[in-house]
Amino acid sequence: MPSSTTATRRARSRPAGVPSPWQMFFSGFLKHPVMVGSIVPSSDKLIRKMLDPVDWANCKLFVEYGPGVGTFCRPILDRMAPDAKLVVIDTNPEFIQYLRHTITDPRFFAVLGSADAVESIVADHGFEKADYVLSGLPFSTLPPGVGPAIATATHAVLRSGGAFLVYQFSPKVKDFLTPHFESIDHDMEWWNVPPAQLYWAWKD
Repeated sequence: MPSSTTATRRARSRPAGVPSPWQMFFSGFLKHPVMVGSIVPSSDKLIRKMLDPVDWANCKLFVEYGPGVGTFCRPILDRMAPDAKLVVIDTNPEFIQYLRHTITDPRFFAVLGSADAVESIVADHGFEKADYVLSGLPFSTLPPGVGPAIATATHAVLRSGGAFLVYQFSPKVKDFLTPHFESIDHDMEWWNVPPAQLYWAWKD
């Protein structure tokens, strides 16, 4: 049984009136299934495998599309250098508000906007390029034209040697990556619900 101190610490980790991550994620899926893409957050195994190739020592700006309830945000912040930034972009104002309430790390910035505007968002935060971009957006179910626009903008905003990290439940996402990236690594994470396709698309 947890001690009163542990219980207090857990209670303080989320402000009063702010729902739990599971409540937020499930609610977001019900309201925007085309944009969320899954009914449950990613597994710890998927997170570790997805982030393993990142060169954290040379990462100053990490960008995430569709952060949801922040499943990847905390692991990314745990690995990032003290002077690096994590910028997350989501079109769901409820997710953005939730993240701003629950993640107080000064390196973290939650932006309400669209991933295809990543170049201007990165510039607004004082950078010319991003080192890595992570996405769990369901490319195969996005509205027509949105997927290609995001892939084009992502390739443009990445520095040489950077990578677009993508986890999906459909291999069709590779069709969006191949017009822009020549070097694409692929793996599967079976210990996820549902099993996920993992891609690392390297620039130049």
